[in-house]
Amino acid sequence: MKTEQAYEKNRYSDVELKEFKDLILEKLRIAKEELFALTSSLSSPNSNGTDDTSGTYKTLEDGSATLEKEQINQLAARQKKFIEQLEAALGRIENRTYGLCRETGKLIPKERLRAVPHTTLSMEAKMKQY
Repeated sequence: MKTEQAYEKNRYSDVELKEFKDLILEKLRIAKEELFALTSSLSSPNSNGTDDTSGTYKTLEDGSATLEKEQINQLAARQKKFIEQLEAALGRIENRTYGLCRETGKLIPKERLRAVPHTTLSMEAKMKQY
């Protein structure tokens, strides 16, 4: 019996895991919507109505459009990584290892998980990285 109680202190309860799962699913939904918006903006043509401007401005505009597309690509890549991290967190919930620090093995405080639900490090371990 003591072993089971000690084990329970080393992970979050099913009720707590469900709370985190709901939080992650909502963040995942929002992240996917944002990724869709980013990728949609990349595929839509630039419609600033500048077809009649002189050629000297066209070069500047092309450079600006290229820079903007690069920035959107970077944002989309970050969003994809975030989605992957959230999906990995759902996997940890399913196998009941969610909330355990991969460095210390201790439970990550709920406050940290609510703020960064995909984290795998406690603040203690994160601070050691710097």
